[in-house]
Amino acid sequence: MKIKGTTSKKISVFLTLSWCVIGHSQGTLKEYKKANAVDSLFKNKVINSPKEFHWVGNEYVWYSNNILKGKEFLLVDAKKQKQAVAFDHNLLAQSLSKFLKKDVKANDLPIENLEFDKTLSNLVFTTDTLKISCNLKSYELTKISGYKSAPKKNDYWGDNFDELGNKPVGSPDSLYTAYIKNYNLFIKDKKTKTETQLSYDGSKGFYYSSYMQWSPNSKEIMAYKVRPGEDHKIYFVESSPKDQFQPKLQTRDYLKPGDQLPFKSPQLFNVGSKKQISVPTDLFQQQYDIFGMEWKGDSSAFTFEYNQRGHQVYRVLEVNAATGNVKVIIEETSPTFVEYSGKRFRHDIKKSNEIIWASERDGWNHLYLYDASTGKVKNQITKGNWPVREVIKVDEESKQIYFTASGLDKDQDPYLLQFCRIDFNGKNFKRLTTENGNHKVTFSPDYKYYVDQYSRVDLAPITVLKSTDAEKAIVEMQKADISELQKTGWRAPEVFTAKGRDGKTDIWGIIVRPTTFDPNRKYPIIEYIYAGPQDSFVPKNFQPYYWAMSSLAELGFIVVQIDGMGTSNRSKAFHDICWKNLRDGGFPDRKLWMKAAAAKYPYMNIDKVGIHGTSAGGQNAGAALVFNSDFYDVAVASCGCHDNRMDKMWWNEQWMGYPVGPEYEACSNTANAAQLNGNLMLILGELDDNVDPASTMQFANALIKANKNFELVTVPGMGHSAGGDYGERKRRDYFVQHLLGVIPPSWEEIYK
Repeated sequence: MKIKGTTSKKISVFLTLSWCVIGHSQGTLKEYKKANAVDSLFKNKVINSPKEFHWVGNEYVWYSNNILKGKEFLLVDAKKQKQAVAFDHNLLAQSLSKFLKKDVKANDLPIENLEFDKTLSNLVFTTDTLKISCNLKSYELTKISGYKSAPKKNDYWGDNFDELGNKPVGSPDSLYTAYIKNYNLFIKDKKTKTETQLSYDGSKGFYYSSYMQWSPNSKEIMAYKVRPGEDHKIYFVESSPKDQFQPKLQTRDYLKPGDQLPFKSPQLFNVGSKKQISVPTDLFQQQYDIFGMEWKGDSSAFTFEYNQRGHQVYRVLEVNAATGNVKVIIEETSPTFVEYSGKRFRHDIKKSNEIIWASERDGWNHLYLYDASTGKVKNQITKGNWPVREVIKVDEESKQIYFTASGLDKDQDPYLLQFCRIDFNGKNFKRLTTENGNHKVTFSPDYKYYVDQYSRVDLAPITVLKSTDAEKAIVEMQKADISELQKTGWRAPEVFTAKGRDGKTDIWGIIVRPTTFDPNRKYPIIEYIYAGPQDSFVPKNFQPYYWAMSSLAELGFIVVQIDGMGTSNRSKAFHDICWKNLRDGGFPDRKLWMKAAAAKYPYMNIDKVGIHGTSAGGQNAGAALVFNSDFYDVAVASCGCHDNRMDKMWWNEQWMGYPVGPEYEACSNTANAAQLNGNLMLILGELDDNVDPASTMQFANALIKANKNFELVTVPGMGHSAGGDYGERKRRDYFVQHLLGVIPPSWEEIYK
């Protein structure tokens, strides 16, 4: 750099002094201590913001409300439109103190899982390992025997399904039992004990599943054959087990893109004739999966769903019980992907032989009413340039659907959830919530009343009881008080929008500033990223503390989070950007968004940008320096799936397609490691069974071969995570060192 009338030596001294001034004011011991304390500092500073609501019948709802020093239990009478304490807290505290033989405070009752009887005269709750009944007239306590807390489940998501693990299945008329023997289907007469073999073509390599289904009239039985798929395992070493000195080798079932999947072939048998009815497979040949086999009530047929490998064809199929013929009831096709994993919805209305079905065929996720006999669409139920987010209830009697939607208001954040109702025929659309906020609703069992709690990142929660018919609030339950939080210096995140790559679409995100924010300083920017296409991720509810952002901001950064194109919950076109293109990660939109924010706020240093993320966010963070180093300078990538061929099949084939093609390599951080520029830290848990740890190690290996300088942090005993406390410390130091140009204080000083 050359400045007129100034020697290079003077420039050097000037820049050094300027950098020192900035360095001494950010990333110092004081800021580190504040970053460590901010979680605790903000904790319990928001009152009157209850989390859960529980109905007692259709007229009463109780909840636990957080007050400044403890909690209180409140009961709302919807019919009388009144709110009061649910019981005498002092009397219950006195009874519990005697019963538990320890001091119990009235404003901090250690009770959970409350259950009121219909008369509100008796209360059942749990405390520690006890289940107790309380008479609310006398406050006499009685221990309920036989109570055991629910055991924790340690199911692994990727475990292979045991098709032979089901018990024998009895027929609806109680005359027969069906079971698998020597890989074939047998039935046994319960009275005579006579055993009859129905199938003869089962073998170890193509066997009958034990999950067979009888028709309701017991005249037919459906049992599908299974040709096993590929057995793919991942391996990792637990270096420091708690129960022994020597390491342990661990394995997990783990299918990856391109692996061979099981093939299922539904088979149909007539019990009276003992004959097999052939079921052709041409409509479900290229399987990712078939599932949901279910008989129709009149035993005339059974239906199932077929998800074609590659996720571009999805069908609801019906098999005729008399002929075995298969016909298509519903078919979804897409040149990109049918999002079965996040937007699939089906509800069968058996009385009218109709199906309510969700589809993005018009460019937005909407509901359709099908004639289940003919497979024809009777009518589109919802429509508009907004998506249905979730179906809450299908009321078959009133022919109405309760659901959530977003993007209904042009002048509001398009991700905010609103609750709605509509008739099956698409008429009488009604919004149950309209306030500018993200809504959470808890309906009474009869749906005549509902608790509506809404908030935004910059609006503390407001909780009201509403009447469905009156369309208005009938009880103001709580309005959160954040005065104590504000005394700490807390600042609400700012919701910020800017145009995306097409110059038309609004991209939404938030800006988090430190409590010590000074507009006269210069703040490097750090983006917290997760661009997985399965959802949108920028927070919408009010939170005092954002774990991935708040602490980092205190060190002297502006931290942002953005939902770019390729993520979900907008239009199908917005989402389709991700297809076979996960390297995109919405980066063209993210860069424009940050440039627009920096243009508005000059204290945001657009020349110093960092990024961090975990899992798919770890892949995104790596991609920031591999494919987008023109903008990003520093990245911390935790347990990233850096090559989609190395990660779990279901997630990657959903977005990257099948068969595995050249686009997988084009999107790979590993295959393109030589393009990396900037400062990169990789964090890895050695026991990660969500993303194969080899994905990070192969990326590291490729970087080494390309002579790239980077940091590799492996955390012993750690699973799929951002690295725990140790990873957080390393991440903070890395950003302070490379974005602020400051040598971090010693951990002994920070954490003593």
